[in-house]
Amino acid sequence: MRDENQRARVAEVLLGWYDRHARVLPWRIAPADRARGVLPDPYRVWLSEVMLQQTTVTAVKDYFHRFTARWPDVQVLAAAQDADVMAEWAGLGYYARARNLLACARQISALGGFPDTRDGLRALPGIGAYTSAAIAAIAWDHPETVVDGNVERVMARLFAVREPLPKAKPALTRLAETLTPARRAGDYAQALMDLGATICTPRAPRCAACPLAGFCTARAQGLATTLPARTARAPKPLRRGYAYVALRPDGAPLLETRPPRGLLGGMPGWPGSDWSDDPQPAPPLHADWQPVTGTVRHTFTHFHLELTVMVARAPQGAEPETGAFRPGFDPSGLPSVMRKVWDLATSADLSAPGLSR
Repeated sequence: MRDENQRARVAEVLLGWYDRHARVLPWRIAPADRARGVLPDPYRVWLSEVMLQQTTVTAVKDYFHRFTARWPDVQVLAAAQDADVMAEWAGLGYYARARNLLACARQISALGGFPDTRDGLRALPGIGAYTSAAIAAIAWDHPETVVDGNVERVMARLFAVREPLPKAKPALTRLAETLTPARRAGDYAQALMDLGATICTPRAPRCAACPLAGFCTARAQGLATTLPARTARAPKPLRRGYAYVALRPDGAPLLETRPPRGLLGGMPGWPGSDWSDDPQPAPPLHADWQPVTGTVRHTFTHFHLELTVMVARAPQGAEPETGAFRPGFDPSGLPSVMRKVWDLATSADLSAPGLSR
Protein backbone atom coordinates (compact mmCIF):
# COMPACT_ATOMS: atom_id res chain seq x y z
CA MET A 1 0.00 0.00 0.00
CA ARG A 2 2.18 2.79 -1.29
CA ASP A 3 -0.60 5.03 -2.54
CA GLU A 4 -1.70 7.74 -0.04
CA ASN A 5 -5.28 7.72 -1.31
CA GLN A 6 -5.46 3.99 -0.77
CA ARG A 7 -4.14 4.39 2.78
CA ALA A 8 -6.76 7.05 3.47
CA ARG A 9 -9.42 4.62 2.27
CA VAL A 10 -8.31 2.06 4.88
CA ALA A 11 -9.51 4.26 7.76
CA GLU A 12 -12.73 5.14 5.93
CA VAL A 13 -13.61 1.51 5.22
CA LEU A 14 -12.61 0.31 8.68
CA LEU A 15 -14.67 3.00 10.42
CA GLY A 16 -17.70 2.06 8.33
CA TRP A 17 -17.26 -1.55 9.40
CA TYR A 18 -16.85 -0.48 13.05
CA ASP A 19 -20.06 1.56 12.93
CA ARG A 20 -21.91 -1.66 12.09
CA HIS A 21 -19.95 -4.26 14.06
CA ALA A 22 -18.36 -2.59 17.11
CA ARG A 23 -18.20 -4.87 20.13
CA VAL A 24 -20.39 -3.84 23.04
CA LEU A 25 -18.02 -3.37 25.99
CA PRO A 26 -18.81 -1.89 29.40
CA TRP A 27 -16.16 0.84 29.11
CA ARG A 28 -16.95 1.79 25.52
CA ILE A 29 -19.18 4.47 24.02
CA ALA A 30 -20.99 3.01 20.99
CA PRO A 31 -20.19 4.72 17.67
CA ALA A 32 -23.78 5.94 17.25
CA ASP A 33 -23.79 7.48 20.73
CA ARG A 34 -20.41 9.10 20.14
CA ALA A 35 -21.73 10.57 16.88
CA ARG A 36 -24.50 12.19 18.94
CA GLY A 37 -21.92 13.86 21.15
CA VAL A 38 -21.73 11.39 24.06
CA LEU A 39 -18.15 11.56 25.32
CA PRO A 40 -16.19 8.73 26.93
CA ASP A 41 -15.33 8.99 30.62
CA PRO A 42 -11.52 9.14 30.78
CA TYR A 43 -11.65 7.31 34.13
CA ARG A 44 -13.36 4.31 32.55
CA VAL A 45 -11.08 4.41 29.51
CA TRP A 46 -7.98 4.51 31.73
CA LEU A 47 -9.22 1.78 34.08
CA SER A 48 -10.11 -0.54 31.22
CA GLU A 49 -6.78 -0.03 29.48
CA VAL A 50 -4.84 -0.79 32.66
CA MET A 51 -6.92 -3.90 33.32
CA LEU A 52 -6.57 -5.12 29.74
CA GLN A 53 -2.78 -5.13 29.81
CA GLN A 54 -1.68 -8.77 29.39
CA THR A 55 -5.29 -9.85 30.00
CA THR A 56 -8.32 -10.72 27.87
CA VAL A 57 -11.57 -8.81 27.51
CA THR A 58 -13.48 -11.81 28.87
CA ALA A 59 -11.36 -11.90 32.03
CA VAL A 60 -11.61 -8.15 32.60
CA LYS A 61 -15.35 -7.52 32.28
CA ASP A 62 -16.41 -8.71 35.75
CA TYR A 63 -13.50 -6.93 37.42
CA PHE A 64 -14.37 -3.72 35.61
CA HIS A 65 -18.00 -3.91 36.73
CA ARG A 66 -16.99 -4.50 40.36
CA PHE A 67 -14.38 -1.73 40.37
CA THR A 68 -16.66 0.88 38.87
CA ALA A 69 -19.54 -0.09 41.16
CA ARG A 70 -17.32 0.27 44.24
CA TRP A 71 -15.15 3.16 43.02
CA PRO A 72 -17.19 5.06 40.40
CA ASP A 73 -14.68 7.84 39.74
CA VAL A 74 -10.99 8.55 40.15
CA GLN A 75 -11.41 10.62 43.31
CA VAL A 76 -13.22 7.78 45.07
CA LEU A 77 -10.57 5.31 43.95
CA ALA A 78 -7.81 7.66 45.13
CA ALA A 79 -9.29 7.57 48.63
CA ALA A 80 -9.55 3.76 48.73
CA GLN A 81 -7.51 1.62 51.09
CA ASP A 82 -4.61 -0.17 49.42
CA ALA A 83 -5.64 -3.54 50.84
CA ASP A 84 -9.19 -3.17 49.51
CA VAL A 85 -8.01 -2.43 45.99
CA MET A 86 -5.45 -5.24 46.03
CA ALA A 87 -8.09 -7.68 47.26
CA GLU A 88 -10.51 -6.61 44.52
CA TRP A 89 -7.73 -7.07 41.96
CA ALA A 90 -6.92 -10.60 43.20
CA GLY A 91 -6.96 -13.11 40.37
CA LEU A 92 -6.44 -10.56 37.60
CA GLY A 93 -2.67 -10.96 37.76
CA TYR A 94 0.27 -8.62 37.12
CA TYR A 95 -0.21 -7.00 40.50
CA ALA A 96 2.15 -4.10 39.86
CA ARG A 97 -0.73 -2.75 37.78
CA ALA A 98 -2.91 -2.47 40.89
CA ARG A 99 -0.19 -0.66 42.83
CA ASN A 100 0.36 1.74 39.93
CA LEU A 101 -3.40 2.14 39.55
CA LEU A 102 -3.67 3.53 43.08
CA ALA A 103 -0.60 5.72 42.74
CA CYS A 104 -1.92 7.07 39.45
CA ALA A 105 -5.42 7.71 40.84
CA ARG A 106 -3.97 9.68 43.73
CA GLN A 107 -1.82 11.77 41.44
CA ILE A 108 -4.74 12.47 39.09
CA SER A 109 -6.93 13.42 42.04
CA ALA A 110 -4.24 15.82 43.26
CA LEU A 111 -4.05 17.36 39.77
CA GLY A 112 -7.81 17.88 39.75
CA GLY A 113 -8.45 15.56 36.81
CA PHE A 114 -6.89 13.65 33.94
CA PRO A 115 -4.32 15.33 31.72
CA ASP A 116 -5.76 15.49 28.20
CA THR A 117 -2.52 15.06 26.28
CA ARG A 118 -0.40 12.02 25.59
CA ASP A 119 2.66 13.63 27.19
CA GLY A 120 0.69 14.59 30.30
CA LEU A 121 -0.69 11.08 30.62
CA ARG A 122 2.73 9.52 30.04
CA ALA A 123 4.06 11.29 33.12
CA LEU A 124 1.65 9.41 35.40
CA PRO A 125 2.54 6.18 37.26
CA GLY A 126 1.93 3.01 35.29
CA ILE A 127 1.04 4.78 32.03
CA GLY A 128 3.43 3.98 29.20
CA ALA A 129 3.54 4.67 25.48
CA TYR A 130 0.64 2.42 24.53
CA THR A 131 -1.73 3.37 27.37
CA SER A 132 -1.12 7.12 26.99
CA ALA A 133 -1.85 6.91 23.26
CA ALA A 134 -4.99 4.82 23.84
CA ILE A 135 -6.44 7.18 26.44
CA ALA A 136 -5.62 10.30 24.40
CA ALA A 137 -7.23 8.82 21.29
CA ILE A 138 -10.27 7.15 22.84
CA ALA A 139 -11.15 9.72 25.50
CA TRP A 140 -10.29 12.91 23.60
CA ASP A 141 -10.09 11.83 19.96
CA HIS A 142 -6.52 13.04 19.58
CA PRO A 143 -4.93 11.56 16.43
CA GLU A 144 -2.59 9.26 18.31
CA THR A 145 -1.50 5.90 16.94
CA VAL A 146 -2.45 3.04 19.26
CA VAL A 147 -0.47 -0.17 18.74
CA ASP A 148 -1.17 -3.31 20.71
CA GLY A 149 -0.75 -6.96 19.77
CA ASN A 150 -3.89 -6.95 17.65
CA VAL A 151 -2.76 -3.87 15.71
CA GLU A 152 0.72 -5.31 15.17
CA ARG A 153 -0.84 -8.41 13.63
CA VAL A 154 -3.12 -6.39 11.34
CA MET A 155 -0.24 -4.19 10.19
CA ALA A 156 2.05 -7.16 9.57
CA ARG A 157 -0.59 -8.66 7.27
CA LEU A 158 -1.74 -5.46 5.58
CA PHE A 159 1.85 -4.60 4.58
CA ALA A 160 3.22 -8.18 4.41
CA VAL A 161 5.98 -7.45 6.90
CA ARG A 162 8.10 -10.58 7.08
CA GLU A 163 10.55 -9.42 9.72
CA PRO A 164 9.71 -11.38 12.89
CA LEU A 165 8.39 -9.93 16.09
CA PRO A 166 9.53 -8.49 18.42
CA LYS A 167 12.21 -6.95 16.17
CA ALA A 168 9.52 -5.74 13.75
CA LYS A 169 7.68 -3.66 16.36
CA PRO A 170 9.18 -0.25 15.44
CA ALA A 171 8.50 -0.81 11.73
CA LEU A 172 4.91 -1.90 12.41
CA THR A 173 4.34 1.19 14.56
CA ARG A 174 5.62 3.45 11.77
CA LEU A 175 3.30 1.76 9.28
CA ALA A 176 0.36 2.11 11.67
CA GLU A 177 1.10 5.83 11.97
CA THR A 178 0.64 6.24 8.20
CA LEU A 179 -2.96 5.01 8.51
CA THR A 180 -4.15 6.91 11.61
CA PRO A 181 -6.86 9.39 10.56
CA ALA A 182 -7.05 12.98 11.79
CA ARG A 183 -10.74 12.52 12.68
CA ARG A 184 -12.38 9.76 14.75
CA ALA A 185 -8.97 8.51 15.88
CA GLY A 186 -10.49 6.95 18.99
CA ASP A 187 -13.08 4.97 17.04
CA TYR A 188 -10.41 4.00 14.53
CA ALA A 189 -8.12 2.70 17.28
CA GLN A 190 -10.94 0.61 18.73
CA ALA A 191 -11.93 -0.59 15.26
CA LEU A 192 -8.41 -1.93 14.68
CA MET A 193 -8.50 -3.69 18.04
CA ASP A 194 -11.89 -5.23 17.22
CA LEU A 195 -10.69 -6.31 13.78
CA GLY A 196 -7.68 -8.07 15.29
CA ALA A 197 -9.75 -9.67 18.05
CA THR A 198 -12.63 -10.94 15.89
CA ILE A 199 -11.53 -11.17 12.24
CA CYS A 200 -7.75 -10.89 11.79
CA THR A 201 -7.11 -13.43 14.51
CA PRO A 202 -3.76 -15.12 15.22
CA ARG A 203 -4.89 -18.45 13.79
CA ALA A 204 -7.32 -19.01 10.94
CA PRO A 205 -7.99 -15.33 10.09
CA ARG A 206 -11.43 -14.80 8.57
CA CYS A 207 -10.18 -13.08 5.44
CA ALA A 208 -13.48 -13.52 3.59
CA ALA A 209 -15.24 -11.42 6.23
CA CYS A 210 -12.50 -8.79 6.57
CA PRO A 211 -13.38 -5.26 5.45
CA LEU A 212 -9.72 -4.64 4.62
CA ALA A 213 -9.23 -7.79 2.52
CA GLY A 214 -8.90 -5.72 -0.64
CA PHE A 215 -6.02 -3.75 0.90
CA CYS A 216 -4.16 -6.71 2.43
CA THR A 217 -0.81 -7.49 0.82
CA ALA A 218 -0.35 -10.69 2.84
CA ARG A 219 -3.68 -12.02 1.61
CA ALA A 220 -2.76 -11.20 -1.99
CA GLN A 221 0.52 -13.05 -1.56
CA GLY A 222 -1.03 -16.03 0.26
CA LEU A 223 0.81 -15.20 3.50
CA ALA A 224 -2.02 -14.19 5.83
CA THR A 225 -1.86 -17.33 7.96
CA THR A 226 1.93 -17.18 8.33
CA LEU A 227 2.26 -13.56 9.46
CA PRO A 228 3.33 -12.06 11.72
CA ALA A 229 6.44 -14.17 12.05
CA ARG A 230 7.90 -14.52 15.52
CA THR A 231 11.35 -15.23 16.82
CA ALA A 232 11.29 -18.53 18.71
CA ARG A 233 11.11 -17.97 22.44
CA ALA A 234 13.39 -19.70 24.86
CA PRO A 235 11.50 -22.22 27.03
CA LYS A 236 10.46 -20.91 30.43
CA PRO A 237 12.52 -22.24 33.33
CA LEU A 238 10.92 -24.19 36.15
CA ARG A 239 11.28 -22.98 39.73
CA ARG A 240 10.16 -24.78 42.87
CA GLY A 241 9.28 -23.78 46.38
CA TYR A 242 7.41 -24.54 49.61
CA ALA A 243 4.20 -22.90 50.82
CA TYR A 244 3.07 -23.22 54.45
CA VAL A 245 -0.59 -23.21 55.50
CA ALA A 246 -1.15 -23.13 59.26
CA LEU A 247 -4.47 -22.65 61.04
CA ARG A 248 -5.12 -21.95 64.71
CA PRO A 249 -7.85 -23.86 66.54
CA ASP A 250 -10.19 -20.91 65.91
CA GLY A 251 -9.67 -21.32 62.14
CA ALA A 252 -7.55 -18.21 61.63
CA PRO A 253 -4.88 -18.87 58.99
CA LEU A 254 -1.32 -17.61 59.07
CA LEU A 255 -0.80 -15.12 56.23
CA GLU A 256 1.86 -12.63 55.28
CA THR A 257 1.84 -9.56 53.07
CA ARG A 258 4.40 -9.85 50.32
CA PRO A 259 6.95 -7.05 49.84
CA PRO A 260 5.62 -4.09 47.84
CA ARG A 261 8.01 -4.72 44.96
CA GLY A 262 8.37 -7.85 42.89
CA LEU A 263 6.00 -10.67 42.05
CA LEU A 264 2.63 -10.44 43.82
CA GLY A 265 3.89 -7.26 45.50
CA GLY A 266 1.67 -6.03 48.30
CA MET A 267 -0.65 -9.05 48.06
CA PRO A 268 -1.55 -11.44 50.89
CA GLY A 269 -0.06 -14.90 50.68
CA TRP A 270 1.18 -17.94 52.51
CA PRO A 271 4.61 -17.90 54.12
CA GLY A 272 7.06 -19.86 52.07
CA SER A 273 10.54 -20.56 50.87
CA ASP A 274 12.48 -18.99 48.05
CA TRP A 275 11.45 -19.97 44.51
CA SER A 276 14.48 -21.50 42.83
CA ASP A 277 16.03 -24.65 41.43
CA ASP A 278 16.87 -25.83 44.95
CA PRO A 279 14.50 -24.20 47.46
CA GLN A 280 15.24 -24.58 51.13
CA PRO A 281 12.40 -25.33 53.59
CA ALA A 282 11.46 -22.25 55.64
CA PRO A 283 8.59 -23.06 58.05
CA PRO A 284 7.23 -19.89 59.66
CA LEU A 285 6.70 -21.51 63.08
CA HIS A 286 7.48 -24.69 64.96
CA ALA A 287 4.74 -27.24 64.23
CA ASP A 288 4.14 -30.74 62.94
CA TRP A 289 4.23 -29.84 59.24
CA GLN A 290 2.81 -32.42 56.85
CA PRO A 291 3.07 -32.36 53.05
CA VAL A 292 -0.12 -32.44 51.03
CA THR A 293 -0.32 -34.93 48.19
CA GLY A 294 0.14 -33.17 44.87
CA THR A 295 1.73 -29.87 43.91
CA VAL A 296 0.54 -26.42 42.95
CA ARG A 297 1.52 -25.44 39.43
CA HIS A 298 1.37 -21.87 38.19
CA THR A 299 2.89 -19.98 35.28
CA PHE A 300 4.24 -16.44 35.51
CA THR A 301 5.48 -14.35 32.61
CA HIS A 302 9.05 -15.59 32.78
CA PHE A 303 8.90 -18.96 34.55
CA HIS A 304 6.81 -21.93 35.64
CA LEU A 305 6.38 -22.57 39.36
CA GLU A 306 5.75 -25.76 41.34
CA LEU A 307 4.96 -25.48 45.03
CA THR A 308 4.97 -28.20 47.64
CA VAL A 309 2.22 -27.37 50.15
CA MET A 310 2.85 -28.04 53.84
CA VAL A 311 0.00 -27.90 56.37
CA ALA A 312 -0.10 -27.81 60.17
CA ARG A 313 -2.20 -26.96 63.19
CA ALA A 314 -0.87 -24.12 65.30
CA PRO A 315 -1.59 -23.68 69.00
CA GLN A 316 -3.74 -20.73 69.98
CA GLY A 317 -0.82 -18.74 71.36
CA ALA A 318 1.63 -19.47 68.56
CA GLU A 319 3.98 -16.64 67.62
CA PRO A 320 5.14 -17.04 64.01
CA GLU A 321 8.47 -15.77 62.73
CA THR A 322 6.75 -14.19 59.78
CA GLY A 323 3.20 -13.10 59.03
CA ALA A 324 0.19 -12.99 61.33
CA PHE A 325 -2.97 -14.97 61.97
CA ARG A 326 -5.97 -13.44 60.22
CA PRO A 327 -9.41 -14.08 61.72
CA GLY A 328 -12.23 -13.61 59.25
CA PHE A 329 -10.06 -14.76 56.35
CA ASP A 330 -11.65 -14.61 52.89
CA PRO A 331 -9.75 -16.67 50.28
CA SER A 332 -11.30 -14.63 47.43
CA GLY A 333 -8.79 -11.89 48.23
CA LEU A 334 -5.82 -14.12 47.41
CA PRO A 335 -3.91 -13.94 44.12
CA SER A 336 -4.40 -16.96 41.88
CA VAL A 337 -1.31 -18.94 42.89
CA MET A 338 -2.05 -18.46 46.60
CA ARG A 339 -5.67 -19.48 46.06
CA LYS A 340 -4.38 -22.67 44.43
CA VAL A 341 -2.29 -23.31 47.54
CA TRP A 342 -5.36 -22.85 49.76
CA ASP A 343 -7.49 -25.14 47.57
CA LEU A 344 -4.88 -27.91 47.71
CA ALA A 345 -4.30 -27.47 51.45
CA THR A 346 -8.00 -27.67 52.26
CA SER A 347 -8.36 -30.79 50.13
CA ALA A 348 -6.14 -32.67 52.58
CA ASP A 349 -7.80 -35.39 54.61
CA LEU A 350 -6.60 -34.06 57.97
CA SER A 351 -8.20 -33.91 61.36
CA ALA A 352 -7.07 -30.33 61.90
CA PRO A 353 -10.13 -28.10 62.37
CA GLY A 354 -10.66 -26.00 59.27
CA LEU A 355 -8.17 -27.91 57.12
CA SER A 356 -10.46 -30.69 55.98
CA ARG A 357 -13.46 -29.93 53.78
